[in-house]
Amino acid sequence: MADEYNDPLWRQVISGAQMLFVAFGALVLMPLITGLDPNVALFTAGFGTLMFQLVTGRQVPVFLASSFAFITPIILAKGQFGLAATMGGVVAAGFVYTFLGLAVKIKGTGFIDRLLPPVVIGPVIISIGLAMAPIAANMAMGKAGDGTELIAYKTAMFISMPALLTTLIVAVFGKGMLRLVPIIAGVLVGYGLSFAFGVVDVAKIVAAPWLELPKFTAPEFNWQAILFIVPVALAPAIEHIGGVIAVGGVTGKNYLKTPGLHRTLLGDGIATSAAGLFGGPPNTTYAEVTGAVMLTKNYNPKIMTWAAVFAIGLAFIGKFGAILQSIPVPVMGGILCLLFGTIASVGMNTLIRHKVDLSQARNLCIVSVTLVFGIGGVLIGTGTGPDDFGLKGIALCAIVAILLNLILPGEEGWQNKALEQGAGDASAEKPAE
Repeated sequence: MADEYNDPLWRQVISGAQMLFVAFGALVLMPLITGLDPNVALFTAGFGTLMFQLVTGRQVPVFLASSFAFITPIILAKGQFGLAATMGGVVAAGFVYTFLGLAVKIKGTGFIDRLLPPVVIGPVIISIGLAMAPIAANMAMGKAGDGTELIAYKTAMFISMPALLTTLIVAVFGKGMLRLVPIIAGVLVGYGLSFAFGVVDVAKIVAAPWLELPKFTAPEFNWQAILFIVPVALAPAIEHIGGVIAVGGVTGKNYLKTPGLHRTLLGDGIATSAAGLFGGPPNTTYAEVTGAVMLTKNYNPKIMTWAAVFAIGLAFIGKFGAILQSIPVPVMGGILCLLFGTIASVGMNTLIRHKVDLSQARNLCIVSVTLVFGIGGVLIGTGTGPDDFGLKGIALCAIVAILLNLILPGEEGWQNKALEQGAGDASAEKPAE
């Protein structure tokens, strides 16, 4: 098959660097919040993107990187089971995508329609955002996730609030490519203020080598950690479907048919499992990159190959990783006040866009119980001791939402209009050949 794109190599390289720049802020924020190595995250993002391209025949212009949905379960799982066991859970989470891809291949998209309707996905995504709100608030005030003070309150607020304000201004008033990098803008302002207040540890940056192998972590497979993390993968799976539809609408192609939703889900699954094998965060498609594709009209998937190559290259620069790890907590906290709220807003938009009627007792019960279980910290298990087994948080609310949707009588379900419309729109918009 002849290459339909005739972009010269130099343009592909520059565009690839540009795409990585757009995704960079959110890419490194996830590992910095969860305590994972940002260099490893860069490597797994690049490697995962290449794996995705291999599975899909390099047809879809997407870049895969850290998924925010896993922040809370990774933080909690690390504390309870350790990093290696948490990575085992991430590897297993990749198989969820693979299973969904297989189900789509055999049963079609109707399988997803019935198992994961908006009344399930909406409150789960809301819970993901709001459950992390205390983490954002603590970090903005200069505290660790558990409330331990790291930086004096006044200093922290003088750093976090300008970082948040900058992010808001760039996101709302930014033009062109600038509008796609609000996180980077916020980080730069916050980091500059951190320098001014003397809270940046420069010694670690100076001591770090220029070239260094990323601190890879091999996974361990603990069934408790696996059950803790795996259910969370359902929400990013839906996010992935939306991302594939969105980029298809931008490029005028129906990626749900070619290479097929089953292949894109399989690509996501392999990328996530590969990330877990190296000690990196789970992967998902990035809306920021889709926005950049739309803005620049660079539809060539080879551009994402170059973005992946650059990400892998940066992963081996030790000083770069040291700079990232030196970003003070308040900088990230300020930005997260927006990002976590944005995640919750996506969930609310899911309910609104699909006209979920909360006057129906069935829908009201599903949404209500899911939100309380997800945000309130309800534990269902054998007990509350350190050796007891149980499910809580996002993992629990995802399972409860699915079960309630399957058990409670009411409407037979919904037709996933997003899938249908995505396919129809893409076909309609595809230029004549």
